[in-house]
Amino acid sequence: MSYLPLYFSANFIRNVTANKAIVAICCYFVVVFNLFFLFKTYDAVLLLDNYNLFFLLSIPVLLLNILIIFFSIFSVKYLLKPVLIFFTLLSAVIAYATFSYGIFFDYGMIENIIETSTAEAVSYLNFNAILIVTALSVLPIIYLYTTKIHYNTYKAELIQRFKLVSLSTLSLFFIAFFFYADYASVGRNNRELTSYITPLKSVVSSYKFIRNNYFNDPIEFKILDKTPILLTENEESKRVILMVVGETARAENFSLNGYDKPTNQFTRDYDPISFKYMSSCGTATAVSVPCMFSALGRNKYEKQIANNQQNLLDIVKLANVDVLWLDNNEGCKGACNRVTTINMDKSETNKLCDGDYCFDEILLTPLKDKLANLTHQTTLIVLHLIGSHGPTYYRRYPKNFSNFLPDCKRSDIQNCTQEEIINTYDNTIAYSDYVLSQMIEELSMLDKKGNIEASMLYVSDHGESLGEKGLYLHGFPYALAPSQQTHIPMLFWTNTKNQISHNCVNNLSSNQFTHDNIFHSVLGLTEVKSKAYNPELDIFHQCNTSDLLVKNP
Repeated sequence: MSYLPLYFSANFIRNVTANKAIVAICCYFVVVFNLFFLFKTYDAVLLLDNYNLFFLLSIPVLLLNILIIFFSIFSVKYLLKPVLIFFTLLSAVIAYATFSYGIFFDYGMIENIIETSTAEAVSYLNFNAILIVTALSVLPIIYLYTTKIHYNTYKAELIQRFKLVSLSTLSLFFIAFFFYADYASVGRNNRELTSYITPLKSVVSSYKFIRNNYFNDPIEFKILDKTPILLTENEESKRVILMVVGETARAENFSLNGYDKPTNQFTRDYDPISFKYMSSCGTATAVSVPCMFSALGRNKYEKQIANNQQNLLDIVKLANVDVLWLDNNEGCKGACNRVTTINMDKSETNKLCDGDYCFDEILLTPLKDKLANLTHQTTLIVLHLIGSHGPTYYRRYPKNFSNFLPDCKRSDIQNCTQEEIINTYDNTIAYSDYVLSQMIEELSMLDKKGNIEASMLYVSDHGESLGEKGLYLHGFPYALAPSQQTHIPMLFWTNTKNQISHNCVNNLSSNQFTHDNIFHSVLGLTEVKSKAYNPELDIFHQCNTSDLLVKNP
């Protein structure tokens, strides 16, 4: 007789209706997968001078009812279990990423995930991640797998689901009636909170991404300028401009900007000009790279529009500039679609590569080849670095560049000390600086080959969080992102000091600039006359003593 209560309890758990299964899983989602959301929300509420205790208690109830309504959509026989298991695994991954790195899965993060390569995705896998995701998901999955869900007739099930959804909806109205003002106040001042709701935010963001990228009406390609003109085409001297697109470099870790570690000891000898207050267009490569080559600017940037109009490279190519894109990252995100592109071979046959990634020195060989075979009056070479891409910072530099120790040789960087993380990151900056110095050296040697004007413009795509305020990596919504993710380095070097006043540019280096200036500044450096050019956004315009764009308006 003593075993009867246990028997009936187990029988009750393993033989349930669909409604009970949904409620049970939703309770788990609230108290486990949305714990970060609850913590963040309670922190925001407790900062208020006055708050209602019952309002605090209503928050998990509100979330529970929202989740019940959402999962009820999938409460069809043979579909409910697989859907609940899928969302359990997805939510476990999201919860791990949120707790470990402080990130949330908004539209921008979904875009990053979709465009992430296999090698990059695998870099986030580690024993710690697998262990935590398994621990978070194992109980609900076992429960769902072993539980037998009883279904009645279609009509009876429809009535039961209607009752459940109606009860949840009524509960939401009840909460809104008493606490609407509280929710409105907290939500208005903490708009990021909804981004932590798991898995709803990721579902909504995924829907928007799929809608915008696969179900929008085709956009007609927009020509910004049919007849751009290269004003120096008839000159005997040649011109080379290197535009180096950095990856995940942040300005505050550059010794040229006052950082206390010697992270720029190689380029320092070439006296580059460092622009100390440069801001990115986005906080992720998928946005920043196409944005900086677009004429739209950050405030007007939309991926679909940018992809369907001429960009910087299209215009200078049309003006008979020889354009080459050399890529050691994960692609140009559409910016180089219509110009000659060489992607570095990452196979292990090259000593600079490990099968997944290559050190940025690999870009020097094709660069040298191109500089030795200049065929046009003006050549624009874009070099896309892997730079400081995380979380596996230690894979971005050779062992002999492990100058700052102790470093962090693991992908779950949140389990390293902040000193180790910053040291490893600084090693990537120092190595990138070495590669940049080698590029400048190659440009310096062009003088020996004849009358060749050469310039290099280095600018990062975005920055990086290294544990400040518990945040790691990048990709936060721009309005919420810390300065470490948007404040980026930009360096400029030129051998044409008789045409571009070094002192003038140096005086401008403490002004505030953004990726919005890149499109027009590179047009100015190439001396391409275009309808799309805005001299007010050209950083070097007022410093160019022989600016043909001024003489030929």
